Amino acid sequence: MALNYPAQPGDIDHLIADDHTVVDRLFQHLEAGRGDRRVLTDQIIVELSTHTVAEEVVMYPLWRTLGMDEFDDDARQEHGDMKELLATLSKTDPGEDEFEKALSELIEVTRHHVEDEEQEEMPAFRDKVGADKLAELGKQVLAAKRQAPPAPHPQAPDEGKIERAVGALAKPVDAAKAAVTGKNKHLATDASGLLDPQAQALVDAYSELTPRPSEILEPAEARKQPALGDGLKKVMRDRGIEYPEPVDSVKDVQIPDGAGGEQTLRVFTPANAAEGTQPIILWIHGGGWVLFDEDSYDSSCRGLANKTGAIVVSPHYRLAPEYVFPAAHDDVLTAWRWTAANAAQLGGDPSRMAIGGESAGGTMAAATTLQLVQAGEPLPAAQVCAYPLTTAEPHGESMTSEADGRPLRLPLLSWMAMYAFEGVPEAATDPRIDLLNWPRESLASMPPTLVITCERDILRDQGQEFAANLEAAGVPTTSSHYQGVMHEFFGAAPVLDKAEQAQRETAEHFGAAVAPGR
Repeated sequence: MALNYPAQPGDIDHLIADDHTVVDRLFQHLEAGRGDRRVLTDQIIVELSTHTVAEEVVMYPLWRTLGMDEFDDDARQEHGDMKELLATLSKTDPGEDEFEKALSELIEVTRHHVEDEEQEEMPAFRDKVGADKLAELGKQVLAAKRQAPPAPHPQAPDEGKIERAVGALAKPVDAAKAAVTGKNKHLATDASGLLDPQAQALVDAYSELTPRPSEILEPAEARKQPALGDGLKKVMRDRGIEYPEPVDSVKDVQIPDGAGGEQTLRVFTPANAAEGTQPIILWIHGGGWVLFDEDSYDSSCRGLANKTGAIVVSPHYRLAPEYVFPAAHDDVLTAWRWTAANAAQLGGDPSRMAIGGESAGGTMAAATTLQLVQAGEPLPAAQVCAYPLTTAEPHGESMTSEADGRPLRLPLLSWMAMYAFEGVPEAATDPRIDLLNWPRESLASMPPTLVITCERDILRDQGQEFAANLEAAGVPTTSSHYQGVMHEFFGAAPVLDKAEQAQRETAEHFGAAVAPGR
């Protein structure tokens, strides 16, 4: 199911619908007989336990004040049924008759509940409370989920403040039980069975670090959570692989940002660099404009420096919500211009420069090139967009089929958009974000482009469509798709063969454009 009307990413109804999509996708894995049934069920238990509490604490109390008593009664009854079934699933195992019966009933009850909520109850709620209030209610839902116990408590009260207080007492007990049983170590993995073994090992290692879901946290707290790169470090350490990949040198340079302040530009000089000046690649980290920094993408930059023989520079642009759109874009454009003007002091050749990035960094790579076109300035010789976001709108089947993927789930994407574009609703249609609606002349202005997409990624379809649009506009375009791997896989070359392949493909693409004599 899905909302039958538009809603902003941070609106309460949008956040609730995202949860519905993730849970239904987990149900689908179970129905198809794929993946780890125990882990999938444990993930559903946590998802629905926190989701039901958040609705009961924030949304349902308002329904009665708005004359939605009948909706409130029905929803609470269904929540009660769901909690009883979740409790049964918690204490039984896959394959047992009681487990399988409870799972079948839970799927039926939940889907009926979701259909009523999305098609009738939430549209009525939106009309009565007013669209301008829904963003604040969305933040209240996230706050309630932070405090909600991660296990079902069917006998607990389901009324506002009382439920909040009881939940606060139950949460540490539930968390302690999960730690003792080890369940907390697989709650952030991808249990679908759709990843290849190397990718699965990496995501499992990330999950073993027990990250809290960033999409319910405040940005400052979310930035402290383990990331996929930390899972990479764990796997390398466990296997005795040297970390990080050696390069000749790494140094930080302070350069201007886009607002008259400073930003850090990290400079990676490759091992065994050739004599003379080197090509320069500006590689832009991802994180949805809210998370991560140059440390998070260190492995990508080291791998590219060594495989290309180029100097790789990576800007630490300003992040939202402290600095909303277009601050990050302004900083990246400033970093490009500064690098071009100061290439010689870095040991680089300003006539042989290229640009690329991952996720939001891939978005900003193409957006920066477009801005250079508009300003009549020299363009990158080539660009690479690795699993980029190319539209702020839900796009393609992958937005639902990969909604549960790790590390980028659908709720996290909405959370990022909520903060990145807070107070700037027009950002969604700005050409620096809405790459899919570029006119043909903008597309045709792009340099040779490599677009990398991957199977377990909600951004897969929009990245592939952007590549198709470039090719249709006559741009030399390579669209490269990797099966069995997930968003953010690119930097994991030391332990993931497909990441190694993607880095080598990227190096070849850049090398063809910035090799000496080009």
